[in-house]
Amino acid sequence: MGEPVHETDTLDLTGALLIAMPSMGDPRFERSVILMCAYSEKGAMGLILNKPSSDVRMSDVLDQLEIAPSEDAARMPVYFGGPVETGRGFVLHSDDYESSLHTLRVQGGFGMTATLDILEEIARDRGPDHALMMLGYAGWGPGQLESEIARNGWLTAGATQRLVFDVAAEDKWSEALLSLGIDPLGLSSSAGRA
Repeated sequence: MGEPVHETDTLDLTGALLIAMPSMGDPRFERSVILMCAYSEKGAMGLILNKPSSDVRMSDVLDQLEIAPSEDAARMPVYFGGPVETGRGFVLHSDDYESSLHTLRVQGGFGMTATLDILEEIARDRGPDHALMMLGYAGWGPGQLESEIARNGWLTAGATQRLVFDVAAEDKWSEALLSLGIDPLGLSSSAGRA
């Protein structure tokens, strides 16, 4: 199970999960689980793990790039990675793959590659063991994410390979909460009154 990430003097959320609270307020992030890929005093960047696109498939992306896919690659889902640069592709993957061009290593055994070569490798069934294709990303300016966490918009948790790659998209939010010992059914979007 993932361990909670605790705030310290040198908070680093790279490789952690952000779990949207019911009070989030932004429908783009409702019930989102985000793997944080980069975090610094300059801002933060992550990918939403549990919002598969209903109208874009990997075969569509590969066709547009004129890459002939294998049957397995063509069936891969494409996810809404976040509201920033939604026309740009990112592949979140296991750390058994490294692009010859550029792969960002993410704590916890993950990698993120945004170069064409990984799509060519996936299309030929020679890519990483585990991969999620995303369009767009979630981004925060300096201090913005910390402010949202302080206002109880997000919970943070440790990420596991199982939760990121093996749990079905529709179950990731509940599973992420359960990894912290929180019953998703006990969360409410509004405070009660006595």
